[in-house]
Amino acid sequence: MRKSIGRVKSLLFLLMVLLFFFATYNLVAMILEHKADGLEHSNRKLMRSNEKFHVALTATDSAYNQWQCRIMYYWYKKVKDLHGSEMGKFTRILHSGRPDQLMDEIPTFVVDPLPEGLDRGYIVLNRPWAFVQWLEKADIQEEYILMAEPDHIFVNPLPNLAYGSQPAAFPFFYIKPAQNEKVLRKFYPEEMGPVTNIDPIGNSPVIIKKSLMEDIAPTWVNVSLRMKDDPETDKAFGWVLEMYAYAVASALHGVKHNLRKDFMLQPPWDLKVEDRFIIHYTYGCDYNLKGELTYGKVGEWRFDKRSYLMGPPPKKLPLPPPGVPESVVRLVKMVNEATANLPEWDSVNRS
Repeated sequence: MRKSIGRVKSLLFLLMVLLFFFATYNLVAMILEHKADGLEHSNRKLMRSNEKFHVALTATDSAYNQWQCRIMYYWYKKVKDLHGSEMGKFTRILHSGRPDQLMDEIPTFVVDPLPEGLDRGYIVLNRPWAFVQWLEKADIQEEYILMAEPDHIFVNPLPNLAYGSQPAAFPFFYIKPAQNEKVLRKFYPEEMGPVTNIDPIGNSPVIIKKSLMEDIAPTWVNVSLRMKDDPETDKAFGWVLEMYAYAVASALHGVKHNLRKDFMLQPPWDLKVEDRFIIHYTYGCDYNLKGELTYGKVGEWRFDKRSYLMGPPPKKLPLPPPGVPESVVRLVKMVNEATANLPEWDSVNRS
């Protein structure tokens, strides 16, 4: 009798263990499945767009802009078809209102400048207005757009860094929405949320869905003109006013950008190229012959694009002295390669 009872207890215990095992197994399986679903959903959200983007930059017909555009287009053609590139077609949006001598060399779409006097001498206010016209009138086949500038050089093949409808942008250290809340509230009211909704970016470089840019661009024009018309804002933002205007316009449309520090490097502050994609040579590079930076003081060796306002830099620029960072050396070598291969370099781009 006792043996039978013991056998029954053992069977009941075994049954309970099995039930517990299956219940635990199902629970763990459900959790793992849920995590897998969540991870797959997260990956879908963060999946790169993997589509070609149209490269577009705005420019004037000045000699200063022309020589930069020629170098930029030269390197676009060099890297466009390399492994890892998702570059599509290229357009120079010329907002001088008339064709220039580079029409046959660089794919160009001519648009009108702002009405006379409206830019108040701040010529980059024409940039948002140029994009509005181009988006309305041009046949753009790609679903994404890279907004670039003449002083950009493609140093590595550039993929589409956007994630679906989330654009990609480079974060600029000097665009500081939180520190400029008082001014920004004139254009980004409190009911829209905290000013930290405004990304620390400009319009370039940005890779963005064309349909999204069509929504943002008119607002960008409006905010730019309102900012320029406001003396306090004009004084606070100065030469980066149009950058703040794009950041605000995007935020007004509820758009947040994926901030990519690897999008671009800016010599002389960024020392190495590594895996970044664009060199932006907006800063002057001044060094003594020991290879030491003398920023703010003209160096014994220098490269500064503003030294060539009236015409292009000469061919075969001297390389920097030993000790100068790789980023600066690479920049000068890339400029030299372009000028050595572009026809009529010394004669085409002169004011």
